[in-house]
Amino acid sequence: MIVVYQAIKRHFYRNNQMRITWGHQILKQAMLMVCFFFFGQELYGQSAYTFLHVPANARLAALGGVNVSLNDRDVNLFSSNVALAGDTLNNFGSLNYQFYLADIGQANFAYQHSFKKIGTINLGVQHFNYGSIDSYDATGASLGTFTSGETALMLGKFYTSNAFRFGLTFKTIFSNLAGFRSAATAIDLGGLFIHPKQNLTIGLAVKNIGLILTDYTESSSTRLPFDVQVGTTFKPQYMPFRFSLTAFDLTDYASFEASNTSATVLDQVMRHINVGTELLLNKNVNVLIGYNFRRRQELAVETLGGGAGLSFGLSIQIKSLELVMSRVSYGPRQASYGFTLASNIGKMIRKYEKI
Repeated sequence: MIVVYQAIKRHFYRNNQMRITWGHQILKQAMLMVCFFFFGQELYGQSAYTFLHVPANARLAALGGVNVSLNDRDVNLFSSNVALAGDTLNNFGSLNYQFYLADIGQANFAYQHSFKKIGTINLGVQHFNYGSIDSYDATGASLGTFTSGETALMLGKFYTSNAFRFGLTFKTIFSNLAGFRSAATAIDLGGLFIHPKQNLTIGLAVKNIGLILTDYTESSSTRLPFDVQVGTTFKPQYMPFRFSLTAFDLTDYASFEASNTSATVLDQVMRHINVGTELLLNKNVNVLIGYNFRRRQELAVETLGGGAGLSFGLSIQIKSLELVMSRVSYGPRQASYGFTLASNIGKMIRKYEKI
């Protein structure tokens, strides 16, 4: 990672003849943190805050749940890779809700604004509600019900240099599981290459590098769900399709190998692959299709897949308002549904001020 930082630093000097700014100092510190956590930290304990892996908006859910390369399309995608939200999304805001089984649900808010002195900033709130759960003691006597939920507050910042874009997302995470509370802080690193001539992007995200501030109990030894994701999005010149291919969870193969020793090498590799496709009917209507191989293998019922791993969606632009709907299948008659509303809030405010 230090070699990568030095290469980026030389790139700035050669192409821009600029001094290292405050932003580059942050990048250097973040890269060093990655080196520490990636190479020097022993990952003991149980991973917590796994809601951070759940797609927080309808577009991402419809495309399979993982994407780090679909740029300048959706302000919500900064939570996947902060480099995906370019300047064209300034003043865009979005509200999202995902309906899961029973009364489990997830709400998400995202907004991007450009400030004169500090540039573009991304803001986001992700809240996962596990609903009401009945509680019983060892004898089976009812103890009533309790609620559980987890929340992440996100602040993102990106920088652009020629065909490259990179950035940081700072997270503060809170968890309340049946009265047991925990808090953590983390950062995501994101990078993106945008081909200057072809409709091609390549993205990289290093996610959830951080520290547990307070654990659930004194004996707990939880850790953040560290992840490395890399992917590409491309559109053939004369086809109304845009394809995304993403590899995820690239640092953890052991857990799957331990639970399924009979799996082939190909099966092990494919469980780290997500495929998303967009059918671009016109500039206002897109059809979204995704396939997550891991979800298929882990949730499919024997002799009856039930559509596990498949996801579908529809994006509709109605004047200045965009509506995205998704359906994600988890098995026979089991699915989640998501809805996203997005618009240029600044443009809407200026429009109403003229009235």
